[in-house]
Amino acid sequence: MEAVAENILAAQLAEEADEERKEQMTVIDFKMVTFSLAGKDYAIDIMKVKEIAKAGRFTYVPNTSPFVLGVYNLRGDIIPIIDLRLFFNIDIPERKGNEIENMIIVGVGDQSYGVVIDQIDKVVGIQKSSIQPPHPLFGDISIKFISGVVESNNRLYILLDIDRIFGSRKEELDESHNAGEASAMEAMQQGAEGPKPVKKAPVKQAAPAAAPAAKPAEPEKPSKNDAEYGFLIESLRNMRKFNTSFLNEKWVKTRFDEWCSSRGAANIQLTSEKDADEFLKPFSSRNTGAFWSEQYARELFALLPENAAKQMYVWNPGCGNGAESYSLACLLRKRYPDARIRIYAHDVDLLSVSNAPLINVPAEAAASWLKPFVTKTVSGGYTFNQDIKDAVMFEYHDCLNTNAMPNVDLIFTRDLLSFLPEHSQKTLIADFEEKLKGNGVLIIGENESLSLYPQWHAKSAGLLTVYSK
Repeated sequence: MEAVAENILAAQLAEEADEERKEQMTVIDFKMVTFSLAGKDYAIDIMKVKEIAKAGRFTYVPNTSPFVLGVYNLRGDIIPIIDLRLFFNIDIPERKGNEIENMIIVGVGDQSYGVVIDQIDKVVGIQKSSIQPPHPLFGDISIKFISGVVESNNRLYILLDIDRIFGSRKEELDESHNAGEASAMEAMQQGAEGPKPVKKAPVKQAAPAAAPAAKPAEPEKPSKNDAEYGFLIESLRNMRKFNTSFLNEKWVKTRFDEWCSSRGAANIQLTSEKDADEFLKPFSSRNTGAFWSEQYARELFALLPENAAKQMYVWNPGCGNGAESYSLACLLRKRYPDARIRIYAHDVDLLSVSNAPLINVPAEAAASWLKPFVTKTVSGGYTFNQDIKDAVMFEYHDCLNTNAMPNVDLIFTRDLLSFLPEHSQKTLIADFEEKLKGNGVLIIGENESLSLYPQWHAKSAGLLTVYSK
C-alpha cells in the first residue's frame, strides 16, 4: 500500500511540475529577431533592431577591413555596413556588382549600423530564463560575441551580442562613417537617390542610371514597431504572396495598427496561413468572387463615363470563377445598351477559367438587379442569357505575358495587383496605361491606390474609385 501511495504522490508531483513548466513557457519576456548565416540559426535582441531593409548600392571606403562593405544612405542617415559572414570568417561567393543584400539595421548607442546576413527569418518570443550560457563548441564564432544559446520550436539559436560585436570595432567603423559621409552627401547633392557604388583601386564612380518616367515616391516607413512591421509584411509575402507596396501600404499600416491593438504585443506576428488570411480579410473589395450586390452595381454605374462607341473592349485580368465578369457584363449592357460588349476575362487558374462559362446563377441573385439578364433553364435553375454569355470570353492567360488585345475602354482588376511582386505591379500598370483608351477607365481594388502616379486621375464615389489617364 505504501508503494502505491508513493507512486500516486510521485505522479501528482510530476503533473504539478509539468503544469508549472508549461505556465512558465507561456510567459514571454524576451523577443529576438532570427536570421540565418551559412545555414545556421542566429538571433539578435529585438530591442537592438531598428528595422530590416534590402539594399546593394554601398559606397566603398578605402583602408577598412574586408568585412566593412562601405556606407549607405538610409533616408539621409549615412550608416556603416558590415557583412557578418565576413566578420565571422564564413566563406561566401564572390560579389558581382551591386547585388541586393538582406540587412538588419541595428542601433548601438547613438549610432546605427547595417548588418548584412543571408536570410531574415522571423520574430521569436521566449522566456529570458531559457537562454543558456554560450559554449566553446561554437568554434566558428568567438565566444565573446555570443550572449547565449536558446532553443525554440526545436531550433537552436545563437544569440549574438551586438554591443560587443560593434564595440570591438567601433573606432574603425566610426572612421568608415566619417569618411563615407562626405562622398555620400556629395552624391545626394548631385541628385542621386543614395551613395553611388565605387570600385576598389582605382576609385571609379559609376555613372548614374536614368530615372524612369513618373516613378512613384517611396512610401514612408512606419514610425513604430519597425521590426515587427517588417517581419509581418515578409510573412504576408511568403504565406499569401501579398506584396506591400506603394499601391496598398496606407491600408497595410492602418491594418497593422488595428492588428497590434487587437492581438496584443505578444501575438503580432503571423505564425500560420490562417493568421495571414485573418490579417488580409478586410483587404478584399466588396463582393469579391461573387455576383455583385445592387448597391455596388449602382455605385459603379454612376462612375462609368459616357461612351458612344459601338464596340467596347474590356480587359478583366484575374477573373476567377467568372461571377464578377458576368456581373460586369450585365452592368455594361445596362449602361451602354447600344454597344457591342467584348470582355477578355483572363486568369491563371485553369479550372476556374474552364468552369466559368458553365456558371449557374443562384435564385437570390437571379431575383436581384441581374434579373433582366437571366434566363431559366429546363431543370428549373438560372443562367445568363446568350447575349451576356457571348459578351465574355474566358481565357487561360497570365496578364504579365504579352497579349494581342486591342486597346480597351475599361480595365477591371480588383485586388489582383497586390498579389504580384512590386516590379510586376509597375510593369502591369505601365501596360494598363498603354492599352487603355483616352476616355477609358481603370478599376482596381478598393484598398489599392494609384495616388502616387500623377498621370492617373481619380474619380471617387463612396468607397469606389475609378482612374482615367
